[in-house]
Amino acid sequence: MAVISEGSGARACWFVGYIQEGKHDQLSRFVEEGIWENSYLEKYADLIKSVRPGDAIAMKACYTRKNDLPFDNRGHIVAVMGIKAIGKVAENPGDGCSLKVDWEPLISPREWYFYTCMHGIWRVVPGDWYADALIAFAFEGKNQNINRFRNAPYWRERFGDAFANKQDFRWTRFYEALADALLTYRGRREELVAKIHEIASRLDCLPSLQDTFQDGSIGSLRDICPFTIIGLFNRGITDANRKLIARELAGELGISEPVPESFWGIPVVDNRKSRFFGPENKRQPDDIDALWNIFSQALLFAESDDENVRSSFVASYSDVARRHGVGWNLTMGLYWIRPWNFPTLDAVAQRYLKKKLGMSIPCNGPKGRCNGKDYLEIFESLEARFQEETYPVHSFPELSLAAWLFKDDEDISVSSDNNENDEMEIGLEGGENSTPPIEPYSVDSILEEGCFLDREELVKILDRLRAKKNLILQGPPGTGKTWLSKRLAFALLGEKDDSRVRGVQFHPNLSYEDFVRGWRPEGDGKLALVDGPFMEMVGAAKEKPAAKYVMVIEEINRGNPAQIFGEMLTLLEGDKRTPGEALELCYSRGKGERIFIPANLYIIGTMNIADRSLALVDLALRRRFAFISLKPVFGEPWHNWVRERCGMEEAFLLRIKERLQDLNDEIASDTSLGSQFCIGHSYVTPAFDTEIRDPRKWFRQVVHTEIGPLLDEYWFDDIHKAERARERLLEGM
Repeated sequence: MAVISEGSGARACWFVGYIQEGKHDQLSRFVEEGIWENSYLEKYADLIKSVRPGDAIAMKACYTRKNDLPFDNRGHIVAVMGIKAIGKVAENPGDGCSLKVDWEPLISPREWYFYTCMHGIWRVVPGDWYADALIAFAFEGKNQNINRFRNAPYWRERFGDAFANKQDFRWTRFYEALADALLTYRGRREELVAKIHEIASRLDCLPSLQDTFQDGSIGSLRDICPFTIIGLFNRGITDANRKLIARELAGELGISEPVPESFWGIPVVDNRKSRFFGPENKRQPDDIDALWNIFSQALLFAESDDENVRSSFVASYSDVARRHGVGWNLTMGLYWIRPWNFPTLDAVAQRYLKKKLGMSIPCNGPKGRCNGKDYLEIFESLEARFQEETYPVHSFPELSLAAWLFKDDEDISVSSDNNENDEMEIGLEGGENSTPPIEPYSVDSILEEGCFLDREELVKILDRLRAKKNLILQGPPGTGKTWLSKRLAFALLGEKDDSRVRGVQFHPNLSYEDFVRGWRPEGDGKLALVDGPFMEMVGAAKEKPAAKYVMVIEEINRGNPAQIFGEMLTLLEGDKRTPGEALELCYSRGKGERIFIPANLYIIGTMNIADRSLALVDLALRRRFAFISLKPVFGEPWHNWVRERCGMEEAFLLRIKERLQDLNDEIASDTSLGSQFCIGHSYVTPAFDTEIRDPRKWFRQVVHTEIGPLLDEYWFDDIHKAERARERLLEGM
């Protein structure tokens, strides 16, 4: 049943469930009667109405597995989708309730891994490599390239080859095992409380657990929720004590997974209010029951594609979120029990989501927080983004760790709600002696990420940046100037730290007032003197002289650099990076204010010298920068990268290399052009892990839609020359 047409122009395919509430497994009936029925009624009615006759459709079941897998899952839970029958839609009555289908039952279910969907109805649109692979697997009988999925962004931290020995997220297995063990005590809470009191009696770092009863008396805690138990070692205490408490819990509950060696990036609750419920004299009788309910619902939801389970989870979340003592910490508890399935929205994570990822957090629940629907919306939005190679993070554990490492000037302390219920404070990350780890970054890191320059060349570029303070990467289009600029900044810092690298782009309308300092209207109609991004970086670098800061300026010659920098142009020089050379700005904050650029602030610019619409760089600016010319690179690193990542044949890549080198020789020898107009390697380097199903067709498309129009512009006065160059590129392709 071929459904993927050339160029991924095929129609959408459908993956649907066959379990109906009250009717159970309907697979056999659907196949025999040649139908499929929507048991979700109004929820998916509009979606079902959009199904067209001829669309491919498959019946599937989604579940998870930890054992008996055809690859090493390293103890992690794996999402699995079993394909039970495939077919084509014969008729859509348009009622949103049913379809007529020509079914083809499979003799035995075929299991697909990683890329699954918990929704009862899943519309898969061709075009992305993972969607195309699923469609080919389900409807064309092709095997899944498991290695490719294991090493894709969303799964590589758990299953990828390069991450086999990485320690960052091994802690997740202990937390998952602890959650599984706690679930068995849902109906034996008295026994569980007794175990916790026993542990507290042995450990000085775990104070005795007390409660305030209805009559005002104080005594030993008589009930507890699973999140509060996990919070016993996820508080602001030393890592040594966290390990000690975790080890005692593991022993009492029979957990075989090793206690984490590190707690980097794992959110913790506030020591003063570390319980997820209030004292007995303030809580509702069913508060702890409700916490156990959301706990069990979350574990079930993480492993099921049943829409009823999904709805129950949303309802349970909304119910618990309104209760005393819970607050945002509910999201932290969900993250603890299934780190790969649920996001934490503690204070640190929220700051990262808003300031780094630009993500808004819907808050339609009680006291301006998320309800269940809001939380699910965030969860689904992030999971979709995690699939993107360029997204800063690719999983919930990576997001939590990145949030912990993220630095800016915002105060992340969060006070409790000002009401009589005195809600729990939002926990901050890290224990008392926890220091966020440095993520080292060097020239070797640049090479590992796919740089095609020699290591020696990169070292020379960095040496020039250190010596001159200001550097411009210039070169023909497609030579990776933008890609390299931020990586050079990180290599200069010696670590990945976004808080010390800031990017801006020059354009014709950018002014001194935008970039350095200028007057801005305020809400009351008055004008205020506001620092631009450059002055903000100057201030940050002055405050921390031992740290390096880098400003990356894209297309530095697209604006008027001399006008945009103003008097700062003089201060850019390396020998004027001192208070003795300070100048008064044209917009001063007061008499006597003098500004200098600190020596620990570096500038990296990029410049496309082939764009004839741009002005030449002012000589005064040119004298203050070191210029590095990047050239098209078609050597062994490029060759190996494209062959390994995109599956192209070696002989075909050699032909591409030869054709482009011949073209670039012709461009370089043209007196009206020159080497700065050569065609860069980026044009023939597919984005990231893009699988090229038809390399020749792909190359023809690149020539027709990217390189060809550029040649037409180069030889606008000799269009036949451009046509001949295009024909030579495509000859025999």
